[in-house]
Order: sequence, then C-alpha cells, then structure tokens
Amino acid sequence: MNLRVHSYESFGAVDGPGIRLVVFLQGCPLRCLFCHNPDTWPAEGGTETPVGEVVRRALRMRPYLGRSGGVTFSGGEPLLQAEAVLEATRALQAQGLHVALDTSGALDTPAALAALDAADLVLLDVKSPTPEGFRAVTGADPAPYWNVLAHLRATGKPLWVRQVVAQGLNDTPAEKAATRALLEGLNVQRVDRLPYHELGVHKYEALGIPYRGARLAPPSKEALAW
Repeated sequence: MNLRVHSYESFGAVDGPGIRLVVFLQGCPLRCLFCHNPDTWPAEGGTETPVGEVVRRALRMRPYLGRSGGVTFSGGEPLLQAEAVLEATRALQAQGLHVALDTSGALDTPAALAALDAADLVLLDVKSPTPEGFRAVTGADPAPYWNVLAHLRATGKPLWVRQVVAQGLNDTPAEKAATRALLEGLNVQRVDRLPYHELGVHKYEALGIPYRGARLAPPSKEALAW
C-alpha cells in the first residue's frame, strides 16, 4: 500500500514526545482560516510512496530517536489516507517505534477510527468548541469531528491537544471556558495553545488562493495561558 507524502521533517521536536520523523501527508478536507500549508490541500499532490519506504526511512533514523521518540503522521489530514496510515502504524510498531497521529479529527469513517485506535498518541487539533464555530473556521461539516471526540472519550486514547489562538477569533475567557468543557472526559495529557501567525501567507499568494484569515491577529500572552 502507498502513502501520498507531501514532505518530511527529520528531527521534529514538537510533534510528539522526543525526537521524531514527521511524515506530512498530502490532502486535507478542511479550509481553515489560519492554515499555513495550503499546498497540502489537494489530495492528488505529493509523492506516492510505499509504506515500506516510510518504515525504512524511520529505521535509518532510529539511532537519533532515542527511547521516547518515534514517527508522527501529520498533514494535510492523515485520516484521508487512513488505511495506508494504519498499515504503516502497525509496521512501525512491529519494529518497536512509537507512532503519533496529528489530526483535525474531521473524518469518522471506520478506517479513520481504526487508525486513531492504532496510534500510540493522538495530537488533536481543536478548531472551535462549538459546531457553529467549527464550521466557520474550517468550512466543513462539524458532525464527524464530534463523533471522533465521542470515540476518543470512549476509548481513552492518550491525547495532546493543540489549539491555534487568534485575536478576533477565540482569545476570550468565554471561548477558553468552552474549550475546557469540550475536553472534559478525554484523556488529555498536554494542551498547547499556539499563537496565530502569518508565516504561510506567501503560499496563498503563490497559489492564487484568497487568504481568509486576513482579519486575524496574534493573541496576547494572557490569552494563550491555559
């Protein structure tokens, strides 16, 4: 089975525990206001890569990964390629490697849920604590995301939660309280509130895509506190 790979990061230090090989997969169903990788959106892009090649690349890196490191599948949205991600996850785990899945949780197909179940750790993006806010931020149906949250509660899967915080979007105390309520019952081991930035705006210009996040601004330090 093949994965459609956008790119790799060989010494990732923020996408899960330890040092990690981060595999950025091609394709995403969301169009988030603050996305800084619009080049990952088209599902037909990237490089078609056998699962075995990804495993071999990870094994070559094993001396640098240490005891706590491993492989993280990111994107784009890795659940768009859930069957191949599941195969890769099992192959990597068979070699004793820790596997994390960085996802928006926007797909609730049986294959997507199986890939979530197989991962050692899920890095879950929180787009908004309400269905209306999710639709406004992503342009997508919020129902699958809420189904994924229910599944993660039921399974107790270990989670690192990530949330991009922007002034004019979700930097209020009320929004923070709603996010805390959303996370109740989940096995959350870490929360990272990430400041909005405009580092990817030039990609929109190069691709000729209108940038929907132009009204946003970086948040205050106080707003980032959890």
